[in-house]
Amino acid sequence: MPFQSPFVELDADSEMQFTKKLREGVRTGEITCTVRIWLRLQVRVCGRYKMEEGEIEVDSIEPIGFPDITPELARASGFAGVLDLLKVAKHGKGEKIYLIRFHYLPPRRKRSTARKVI
Repeated sequence: MPFQSPFVELDADSEMQFTKKLREGVRTGEITCTVRIWLRLQVRVCGRYKMEEGEIEVDSIEPIGFPDITPELARASGFAGVLDLLKVAKHGKGEKIYLIRFHYLPPRRKRSTARKVI
């Protein structure tokens, strides 16, 4: 089975991807952070990235170390524990660890073009 990243960002026009088990928690605001191990930073603060019908906006990015990845942080990121998180956090040859905080923006309502007749 090919590796599927729970959080991938390549450029401002690309879509933010989360594993299916995390998407509902992201949409409801239950999950507002993620840990990623990358070769280089892949997102930017205030950047907005597509996620399904809405968007993810990155609030902060903090370089951290392995000792900072606690069971509490893993659960806040939507995982059962540290090992569960680490199985999907590493991307390629990356060695830099980032704690990324974000929030979900639901899709904007389209304005109605119909006019009221008085």
